[in-house]
Amino acid sequence: MDDRTLTISPQHPVPGVTVLVVEGELDHHTAPLLADFLGEEAFVPDARVVLDLAGLAYCDSTGVTVLVTAYQKAHAARCVLALAGLNDDLSRVFGIMGLDQVFTLVPTVADALGPARP
Repeated sequence: MDDRTLTISPQHPVPGVTVLVVEGELDHHTAPLLADFLGEEAFVPDARVVLDLAGLAYCDSTGVTVLVTAYQKAHAARCVLALAGLNDDLSRVFGIMGLDQVFTLVPTVADALGPARP
């Protein structure tokens, strides 16, 4: 069995909102799985996509690239993308890279389900 696993569980808590619960390791082996979930069809105008990353144990640069690409797709589609539950390590990486100024980062999915922000 491969120790590098990633599970993605889509949820639709309210109309117009998709929550993807991402758990495990997001690296060059598993990033294509998340990228497939975050194709162009995932982002539609006025919708919200929340990535629940609270269960993400590890994220390498390939994983960060998938997240940045998702942001670009969401922005182009005028869709709100929020990242919820970043662990301390990933929060630090986002801060160093300046991505904390780009992404909507929230502590929990519940926080992301508040009013939409452009």
